[in-house]
This record gives sequence, C-alpha cells and structure tokens, in this order.
Amino acid sequence: MSPVRWLRAVAVIAATALLMASSCSWQLGTPIPEGVPPPPGDPVPKIDTYAKGRPADQLHEWAEERAPALGIPVNALEAYAYAARVAEVENPNCNLAWTTLAGIGQVESHHGTYRGAMIAPNGDVSPPIRGVLLDGTAGNMHIPDTDGGLLDGDDQLDRAMGPMQFIPETWGHFGVDANNDGKVDPDNFDDAALSAAGLLCWYGKNLSDPRGWMRALRAYNYSDQYARAVRDWATAYAAGHAL
Repeated sequence: MSPVRWLRAVAVIAATALLMASSCSWQLGTPIPEGVPPPPGDPVPKIDTYAKGRPADQLHEWAEERAPALGIPVNALEAYAYAARVAEVENPNCNLAWTTLAGIGQVESHHGTYRGAMIAPNGDVSPPIRGVLLDGTAGNMHIPDTDGGLLDGDDQLDRAMGPMQFIPETWGHFGVDANNDGKVDPDNFDDAALSAAGLLCWYGKNLSDPRGWMRALRAYNYSDQYARAVRDWATAYAAGHAL
C-alpha cells in the first residue's frame, strides 16, 4: 500500500450519509465522557511506511513484546500500529493512536477472533466476520443492499464486514490496500485497520481533542455507550493490559 494513496483517498472523500451502522451528527453541546481522548500508549517505532511486501511486518518485535499482556493477536496489533504510524506520517494533525484503533477492534470483533475466526500471517481473517442484517430492528439502522451482495453476502440488506466492521458503502469510500497484495479487502486486518484510520482522521480531524475524538467515534458508531467501551479498552491498552 502506498501511504500517498491513503492520504489522497482521505483528501477527496466527501461526507456520506451512511457511516458504518449510523450517521455522524455530533452536537457541540453534547457532554463528552471523562477520559476522552484515551491515552496514546507506547509509541510506535518509526518504520518505512512505503516498504514493499507487508509493511506491518516491520512492527513484529514491537507487537510481539506487548501482545500477550494486552490479549491482542500479534498480527492484529501490528495492523493497528502500522495504521497509526501511517496516519502520523501522512496526516500528523490527526493524532490517531493505536490504542483507539485497538479499542475499536476489540469492541467490533474481539480483534478478528469473533466466533473462532483466525488471522493469517498476511492479515486475512477467516472465516469472514459478518454482522447482523441491517434491517432496522434491535436498534440497528435499515440499510438496503449497496453492493449486490458481492462483499457482505446479502443482496437485500447490508451488513457490517470484517474485523473493523465496515458496511459496503463506507468501505467503498475508505477501503485501501495496506499489505500490498493488490486487493482492497475488508476481511484483511491490515486493510481494515488502515481504512478505519482514514475514516477516523477524516471525521475527527484532530483526535487529541475531546470533540475531535468523539466526532470520529460517533462517525464509526453513533452511541455514547460504544464510545465509552472503546475509551475503556483503549485506556487499558495504554496502561499495558486488557480490561
């Protein structure tokens, strides 16, 4: 993946009506939970974000040292750290920390291990993780099919896809190839984490600012409970452990 492509993709995206399973409508007067934004955690080493092959491999030792205490698979932690590092290089004003990405990944899919899924060395998650049909029940939005069922397996309604749980339309705007395999795949952890970084930076602008962090999280899932869960997990990861 060329980080320049990631930056260019983020720069040209217009605001969309559908984001994940909700819409972004942050009100300035809405209370911001305490502890927002969560701490950034251990700094990610400087790496060659333009490296050939899977660039996240450069972070293997860093991730391997921390993954056991965090309860995060090594290759998932590599993906979060790489995405945060690309964001730092290409969009330093975003201030996205890997801890926020890890908090989202935990809440969305248990870091790609939901229902026994496993992560391959190249970041592919199998079997593919799919959310519930977005049929308007149980507090979900009603989202008619936007991809002909090609990505999410249903040609009537959309459902969230992959370890970071993108809906097809949002993936079409933000999806990027992060592991240089020539595919833009929501079921690849590297692609999903870097695509999530693009979405968060686009909507949050500056995630070191409480309002910016909440804008970003509400673009992902418009729920205070969701934002608090991500905050709590991210705060624990920053302290070097799981909840």
